[in-house]
Amino acid sequence: MLQVGDQAPDFTLKTTTGDTFRLADQRGQRSVVLYFYPKDDTPGCTAQACSFRDQYEDFQDLGAEVVGISSDDEQSHQKFTEKHRLPFPLLADAGGQVRKRYEVPRALLGLLPGRVTFVIDKNGVIQYIFNSMSGATDHVRNAKQVLEKLAQTA
Repeated sequence: MLQVGDQAPDFTLKTTTGDTFRLADQRGQRSVVLYFYPKDDTPGCTAQACSFRDQYEDFQDLGAEVVGISSDDEQSHQKFTEKHRLPFPLLADAGGQVRKRYEVPRALLGLLPGRVTFVIDKNGVIQYIFNSMSGATDHVRNAKQVLEKLAQTA
């Protein structure tokens, strides 16, 4: 199981615009709030994405990029992004390989992909892990608090 202090596994996935996002490209540049979520346009996932959207500028000011990952395809992500005006990339992990590398557990008796947020510092080290299906917007608040603490110690 990945833990705080571990190096975040690198990955490369396509964005909704067809660009490639590679975690290693962020190293030395900015922190990353990497959040895994079950499915586009479901109530909890929409609340979470919109909460990240509404506070996105705060995350940018704290030197972080927000990145969402689910197994939905690029077309689903594109519709979800447009519908809710999401300013951050959503990545399609169709085969669930990145989810496996990050050891994100399944939820609700193994029926749904889990909801886990990682805060990764600019050196690529995991600083925070939060796993909760029910507290979708708690992921946003907690990640922001961790980044604020990191900013104070920098």
